[in-house]
Amino acid sequence: MKRLWVQQTLAFSVVIIVIMSTVAIWINKSAVAEFRKYITLREIQTLGSGMQELVAYHQQGGSWEGVESLLAEGVFFSADGKGILFGATLAETGRPTESEKMRQPDVLLADADGRVVFDSTGKGKGQLLDRREMAYAWPIMEADDGDAIGYLLLFYPVTAPLDEREQQFLDRLEFLLLISTALAVILILVVGALLNRRLNAPLQRLADAARAVAAGDLDQQVEAGGSVEIAQVGQAFNEMTAALQEAETLRQNMVADVAHELRTPLSVLQGNLWAILNDAYPLEKAEISRLYDETRLLSRLVEDLRELALADAGQLCLNLRPTDVAQVIRHTVDNFGLAAEVQEVSLSAQLPDDLAPAQADPDRVAQVLRNLLVNALRHTPPGGSVTVSASSMVRTLEIAIADTGEGIAPEDLPHIFERFWRADPARARSRIGDEGRLAGGTGLGLSVAQSLVEAQGGRIRVESTPGQGTVFRFTLPLVQHAL
Repeated sequence: MKRLWVQQTLAFSVVIIVIMSTVAIWINKSAVAEFRKYITLREIQTLGSGMQELVAYHQQGGSWEGVESLLAEGVFFSADGKGILFGATLAETGRPTESEKMRQPDVLLADADGRVVFDSTGKGKGQLLDRREMAYAWPIMEADDGDAIGYLLLFYPVTAPLDEREQQFLDRLEFLLLISTALAVILILVVGALLNRRLNAPLQRLADAARAVAAGDLDQQVEAGGSVEIAQVGQAFNEMTAALQEAETLRQNMVADVAHELRTPLSVLQGNLWAILNDAYPLEKAEISRLYDETRLLSRLVEDLRELALADAGQLCLNLRPTDVAQVIRHTVDNFGLAAEVQEVSLSAQLPDDLAPAQADPDRVAQVLRNLLVNALRHTPPGGSVTVSASSMVRTLEIAIADTGEGIAPEDLPHIFERFWRADPARARSRIGDEGRLAGGTGLGLSVAQSLVEAQGGRIRVESTPGQGTVFRFTLPLVQHAL
């Protein structure tokens, strides 16, 4: 199974089984050790004559020095469980019985301060008994005044055999521990599988929504639930589908607009040519000139669309080099002088003498200026003015085209650079005709201007006050700051 929740459950299962097995083994060993210590403590409560031998040894020497001679041969519980026997004494009186050997514990003997003076395992000599060991130790009391002169700690080794009832108790304990561990593992796995399935449910919904988007349904939205990370993925998916839907709407609108823009001049061409063929219109140069203007409009529309497509694909051909922008501005303004004069609009350029060169493509800069000047002249009434100015900033050169036209409404400003968008769809477009007059345009000029400016590393923006005019500003990088 390649489902994520199944793989997570399997991985979770392996981890849980390993952890629970480790814990169970540790608990089992700890329980066995604690049980043996309990048995030892119980046996210690019945100690008898063996303790007197230790008291007598301490009284004879005044310390525990050399006590190894008494304890080195081992300590044994007596067969009746009522005392302890020392291996050294048994060596003199007789060998320990087999039952006594079977019940031989490990021995720790500590002085009155709790410091180990003898350890049958050879590991703890010289160390202090901790609180836990002190709790299990049996105090060795002075016969005269009852003060503790030492502490005896006896415990069975883990491998030492137990009697039948004790072993049965440990077997039942191990069985219960095994059953409890197995039940806990099963319960954890079931709960983990349910949680994994629930946690991965948003991913499944996201996958279903993605398949629907792939099938063309761009209205898909998913609930941004689950963990923070999954919620972020869901939110990003919703933003993506919203952007795709918006892009699809724009594409559909653009196709419709392109079809409309192409249909108008084609209809004019087709109608006029049909009229000429049927002798409704005379075959004169004036009529041919009108048809030629329509072909120019078609050519410019196709070229604008091509420019935008190249800009979107990042394939615009640019010849970036140090450019005298002032010269480009003057030349472009001169070319529009006749159109401005025909419209009775004052067109001028205000340029400083020390304008710094920009790192730009002069032909593309001139194209941007032409598009912006066409737009400015189109919306400036007779008696108005259009001014082109430029200034050097810290890192960029800024060019401004200001007009005294009707201005742009605030709600229309965010859309001004959208393709084929216009505030008044019924407004006649314009273009520069053979006689310098403005008549129908493509509706792509500002979009093309924005693409060309940004392709050269600049930015373009618009400021407008209804009834007072509009200012378009765009920047170009200066030569010393060009990449």
